[in-house]
Amino acid sequence: MSPKRGDDVAPPPIAGEWRLRFATNEAAKGWAALCSEAPGNTRRCFEALRGDPISSEDPDRQHRLRGRLATACYGGRDLPQWEYEVTAGGRVRYLVDVEKRTVYLVYASTRHPKDTDA
Repeated sequence: MSPKRGDDVAPPPIAGEWRLRFATNEAAKGWAALCSEAPGNTRRCFEALRGDPISSEDPDRQHRLRGRLATACYGGRDLPQWEYEVTAGGRVRYLVDVEKRTVYLVYASTRHPKDTDA
C-alpha cells in the first residue's frame, strides 16, 4: 500500500529495529482502527514488533501461533506466523522474515479473529 497525501508517516527502522510492512490492505485498515480505538496499546504493539517480533517474554500478549496457523505463505515462502494481543479482542497477526529482518502484518482488527475459536 503506497502512502498518499494525508497518510501518517511511518518512521524508518534504526539501530537494529525491524521493518514493519502491511501485507494486505485489510491489515492496513485494521491497524488504523486499532490506532483510533486503543492508541497506547497499539503503540506498544508497534514498539514490540519493531524491537523483537519473536520475543517470548510475555507469551499471553505475544506468541507464535500453532497448528495450521503456525506458518503462512507470503511472497512464495512459508514464514512463521505470530500474534500480538493489542486489546482484549484486538489482535495483530504477522509473519516474520528473519532474512530480510521484516515483519509483514497480515491481520489487524479490533475484533478477535474467528479462526482460533474452537
